[in-house]
Amino acid sequence: MSELEPESDSEVFDVERIRKLVAMMDDHELTEIDLRHSNKRIRLRKGGQPEITVAPVQVPQVAVSQATVPGAPGAAANQVPAAEEDGPNIAYVKSPMVGTFYSRPKPDAPTFVKVGEHVDEETQICIIEAMKVFNEIPAEVSGKVVAVMVSDEEHVDFDKILFKIDTTG
Repeated sequence: MSELEPESDSEVFDVERIRKLVAMMDDHELTEIDLRHSNKRIRLRKGGQPEITVAPVQVPQVAVSQATVPGAPGAAANQVPAAEEDGPNIAYVKSPMVGTFYSRPKPDAPTFVKVGEHVDEETQICIIEAMKVFNEIPAEVSGKVVAVMVSDEEHVDFDKILFKIDTTG
């Protein structure tokens, strides 16, 4: 029996075992461990939840005159930043870690979500594999999926936008 294998259900998540799991996370530079035994579950995560950012509400109103010449001073003021083009009700689901993005649980299975589908906070929208650990990523926001920003099996960095979700309902 290994040192992390429980002897009974009552010992599955004792404090000493949790300390060993945290030490293992540090030793192997893991950001998350999700374990299940019978009907018990423990999820240890470093760095918090995936960041969800809502685009700014204000959109600058810029008057365009005929005197504005591209490349002239002040021409950059007429360009709207990309984040504001999405609107105030678009939330971004970002990658909580570096890894490989998977849009489906198995290669021959359908995708977790498609553009146009409604998701809620608990909906699993993808998997990110990091160091042979498959991390289930929940939407953590309710709304309609309006864009999938990465391809299946694409390498993603921390904070990369994975999905855009319209939160208006």
